[in-house]
Amino acid sequence: MTVEDPAARFLRDGVLHLPGALPAETLHAAEAAYTWSIEHPGPGAARLPARGDGTFYQDLANPAALPVYTPLVRAPAIADLVTTLFGQPDAWFMYEQIFLKENGTTRRTPWHQDTPYLPVEGRDLLVMWITFEPVDAAHALEFVRGSHNGPLYDGSRFDPDDDTAPLYGTGDFPPLPDIEAARAAWDIVSWDVRPGDVLLFHPSALHGGAPTHRGMRRRTLSLRFFGANARVAQRPGMKPVEQDARPLPDDVHPLTRMRRVPPGAVFRDPGFPSLRG
Repeated sequence: MTVEDPAARFLRDGVLHLPGALPAETLHAAEAAYTWSIEHPGPGAARLPARGDGTFYQDLANPAALPVYTPLVRAPAIADLVTTLFGQPDAWFMYEQIFLKENGTTRRTPWHQDTPYLPVEGRDLLVMWITFEPVDAAHALEFVRGSHNGPLYDGSRFDPDDDTAPLYGTGDFPPLPDIEAARAAWDIVSWDVRPGDVLLFHPSALHGGAPTHRGMRRRTLSLRFFGANARVAQRPGMKPVEQDARPLPDDVHPLTRMRRVPPGAVFRDPGFPSLRG
């Protein structure tokens, strides 16, 4: 395997840009799933503080979305790419996340890692970021190359007045550095991204998004996957079922059930769709 191999580059850098990775039919299916999510808000839907007059909307891990997204993530253009980067045939879809920025100015998405928000850890974790409008590098998602191998920081709580304000503040994780205040000190990368391209990154990679300005619209979809080596990770406030035996609703998202599983256990639930059916 050479450094030019996509799987090797992903392992080394924690982020990969693949132009034209999605054929037209898969891109159209992704946009249809995104539109379904916009029209069917789930329990995680929220308008984030925009620090401007625009809309900054997200939704994620909607239990009702799993049957909508399962055919999409099993499309060969997606399933084959994920399993190739994992280097093994088994992979599962974790959840979807949609973002909408429009109707005026919005704040930049603060620098953060995704894994502090999630009860999962491991090498074979992957986020696929898809845009439905052309985005130039100055306004696309940015990454600190190789940071998936570095420390795991506390999450950002998306405070409109302080991007580094901690999610937990318990001392379990070091505080987020102020990357935006010292950009030259970090190996920051971004790309021009067009519909049909994908950005692939490990959720422990530090990343953030540029703001939008009046006249701009940015619709993006993130699809999140895990492989066989993923394990349950302890996060502040998590209580195994032995400590919190309250029954969960039948229609709860499997990600919620994983927060009741003891740390170190295999990250697996029958509710997570296998990419191979």
